[in-house]
Amino acid sequence: MSLPPNQALGFGPYRIHPGQRLLLEGDQPLRLGRRAMDILLILLAHAGEVVSKQQLMAGVWPDSVVEDINLRVHMAALRKALGDGQAGQRFIVTVAQRGYSFVAPVLLESIEQRPTDAADVRHNLPLRRTRIIGRQPLVDSLMHQLPRQRCISLVGPGGIGKTTVALRVAEQLIGEYRDGIRLVDLAPLNDPALIYTHLAALLDLALFDGDPLACLVKGLQSRQMLLVIDNCEHLIDAVALLSESILRGAPKVHILATSRESLRAEGEFVQRLESLDYPPLQADLDRQQVLAFPALQLFVERSVATQENFELTDTQLPQAIEICHRLDGIPLALELAAAQVAELGLEGLLTQLQGRLPPLVTGNQSSLERHLTLRATLDWSFNLLSVCEQTCLQRLGVFRGGFSLPSAAAVIVGRHIAPDGMFAAITQLVAKSLLCVEVGDEEVFYRLLDTTRRYALEKLDQAGELNDTRDRHAERCLSLMQQAQRDWEDTPTALWIERYARGLEDLRAALGWCLASADRHALAIDLAATSAPLWQELSLLREYGGYARRALSLLESASQPCPRLKIALNLALGSACYHTWGGTPETIDAFVNARQLAQEHGDVAGQLRAVSGHMAVNLSCGHYRTALAQSEQFDRLGLHGDPLLSLSTHRLRVLALHYAGDQPQARVHAEQVLERMAHSGHLNRFTHGFGVQYDQSVASLTVLARVLWLQGFPQQAWHTARQALDIAVQINHGTSICYTLALASCLIAHYNGDRQNARALLLMLLEQSQKHSVLLFHNWAQHYAQVIDADSAPPMPSDSSGLIREIMVTLDDRFVDDALFARAQTGDAGWSTAEILRARADQLLAQESACLGGDLRVQGRDSVSSDNARIAAAELTLQQALSIARAQGALAWELRSATSLAQVWMDQSRYREAQALLAPIYQRFTEGYATPDLRKVRRLLDELTCHLQG
Repeated sequence: MSLPPNQALGFGPYRIHPGQRLLLEGDQPLRLGRRAMDILLILLAHAGEVVSKQQLMAGVWPDSVVEDINLRVHMAALRKALGDGQAGQRFIVTVAQRGYSFVAPVLLESIEQRPTDAADVRHNLPLRRTRIIGRQPLVDSLMHQLPRQRCISLVGPGGIGKTTVALRVAEQLIGEYRDGIRLVDLAPLNDPALIYTHLAALLDLALFDGDPLACLVKGLQSRQMLLVIDNCEHLIDAVALLSESILRGAPKVHILATSRESLRAEGEFVQRLESLDYPPLQADLDRQQVLAFPALQLFVERSVATQENFELTDTQLPQAIEICHRLDGIPLALELAAAQVAELGLEGLLTQLQGRLPPLVTGNQSSLERHLTLRATLDWSFNLLSVCEQTCLQRLGVFRGGFSLPSAAAVIVGRHIAPDGMFAAITQLVAKSLLCVEVGDEEVFYRLLDTTRRYALEKLDQAGELNDTRDRHAERCLSLMQQAQRDWEDTPTALWIERYARGLEDLRAALGWCLASADRHALAIDLAATSAPLWQELSLLREYGGYARRALSLLESASQPCPRLKIALNLALGSACYHTWGGTPETIDAFVNARQLAQEHGDVAGQLRAVSGHMAVNLSCGHYRTALAQSEQFDRLGLHGDPLLSLSTHRLRVLALHYAGDQPQARVHAEQVLERMAHSGHLNRFTHGFGVQYDQSVASLTVLARVLWLQGFPQQAWHTARQALDIAVQINHGTSICYTLALASCLIAHYNGDRQNARALLLMLLEQSQKHSVLLFHNWAQHYAQVIDADSAPPMPSDSSGLIREIMVTLDDRFVDDALFARAQTGDAGWSTAEILRARADQLLAQESACLGGDLRVQGRDSVSSDNARIAAAELTLQQALSIARAQGALAWELRSATSLAQVWMDQSRYREAQALLAPIYQRFTEGYATPDLRKVRRLLDELTCHLQG
């Protein structure tokens, strides 16, 4: 049957709205993965019937061929999330050899649909894997305390459930914070300095200067949000400093931290977590009262999860109670014990625990005693494993984050472990609660709890296998980065990042390990070179620059350095430095070295990439003639039939022509590039590895928009610039967004007099360049702010060299100076030459006007002569500007120069000459009559007409 989309179904404590795929536990949404929700809906549609595995797999994965294990894993996750088996309540049962059946009573309710809440996307909280037991009063209390106590630390020994409580509190507060909730898991990090980088990435902030903490606090200053900082104990001092700084500098940010010890930070409120309550050993309680204790509830629920037909009888109650006592009500210890029920039975389990754990004592246990209990439980669980299972668990301890089955195999399989044994061992480790399963919509990943990971690493070190396992881990990271590099061209950005970004912490760990080990430097160099795409896509170019720099240094000192790796690392370092710092000597050296190496070894593609990177630096530095000459080298190098490189070099030729001042040729080539992209299917493709990297279509449309505006098509230019920005935002490529904002849409909006859009786009540029650590364009945005949003502009940056200086003159005449005027006179200013000359002439005229404003009676003959000379110089400069603008095909600059010259002639009563100059240029425009430049000319022409008719 089909489920009614406008009705709700109730079962147990849950209510589901099929049309909205919304599952509620009471009034709170229970978030399930997409596949788990599909399974539940299919089972509910056939409630009371047996649904075969084949039916379920066909319904959940209609377009894919999947293995049975995918269904089993998602089914287990669904049962665990529902708390299937708690207090005897069963929802889904397995029917041997047939399939699954939803067996709980289902009630149909005719109610209005509950609207979905869009606010709950502003967080990065994981899906809840299990139902929380025994902690709801504490959760409710913490929710009420957080508004008053802005920093709360959940403190307790490992395995006590700190993370579970923190995530439940955060989940129930979804939608309560304007700027959302961010989970910051510190377990994978060892270096305190990485806390700031990690948090900045989660918050879309950048760390520009030498004080990353101050940058973070400044970025959080106006935000209203909750930070959940998990697993702080190994970085306690750094987290304390971070918390105190946030509390002082970001008044609307709240912090919920978890740690084995308090932060000892100013403003911290410490909430200690106790064990789950369990029944007293000697008490006259009935079965219902006993089962109300949360420790026993947890133990029973987890026992059912491992043995579906498990049922706690009245005669077994004393044994279960004693197990809870012996495990001190520690949730992780209870889960580890429950995982053994299917194999040992309740009596056998208790016998084992009695022999392995300390004797029972009365009274509350201290934190240290609970830690010893958990340690003893881990030892006991470990000793129950087979040798193969023990080895697998130990070797998995090197992973910092989630890992796939192939990654596990790459690290585990080797001495003493065959592939078949590994798969069986992983299954057993999951069944025994030593390994967690993270069920995504498409893939299954595994993860060790921090407590278990530390224990596994300790055992691995004791076994003398730590170094060998780390080597295999680093090699697996390299293999994944090589695959990522191969996928980079043809995989959509969002999917690519989802697939490979989860390996970032393991990559960091592998790089750190290999760089610090002299006999593993070759692996470190390979990792640094191959992982460049991941660092770029995650906008971590500043951090990556450090790795690339160290790897290059190691490569230089190698006895036989690999040319391919040297070329790749120089190109990567050049790109990282360019976006982070601009055209520094290190940036230029990196591209020059890459080109020289590529030439020596006949690497044509490497030469093209190096030349293009150096060309981008020259353009940003204002060396247009050099850049044009470099673009002419592309044809001489040859492309060997590589269509993507050919397209990239053609686009770079457009850039060189545009900035050198040849707008007609630039437009012809720009339109050819876009036509080639449309025909070849290269739209929305990146120039991956090609010098400085932007999306091809964004970059091509950006330069075309600039050319169109200069040629006198302000409306077409605006639409083209917006098209470029829309594509960049759609593919969510940070450097491409910054590039097109900085070079096209922000400027064109201002040129066209669209003040509202200009300010909005400037703000976007400031935010995006900070988010993606693109310091070059952040610097430009601060320059633009001096004109576009002068009232709230930050201080003018001191670095005002190259292209940005010329752009500023096109925004406001006051930015012209002697050095720029000299560049314009020699032709070095390229595209902006005419506009710089016009701005200089207007400066001269402004000085003359100021003189005329004085008392004419006291002005001598020398003063009048000086004024006449100044006017003559300005007129000559404007004539020169007009001529250059015409030669360059820059109608916009021609109009501005003609306007200034016509005003000079008007002041001299040369009305007919002024009209003859200005009218034909105005008539060549076919659009954009509402822009400031054209409105100004229209007023001037009207005034000239009045003079001529009067």
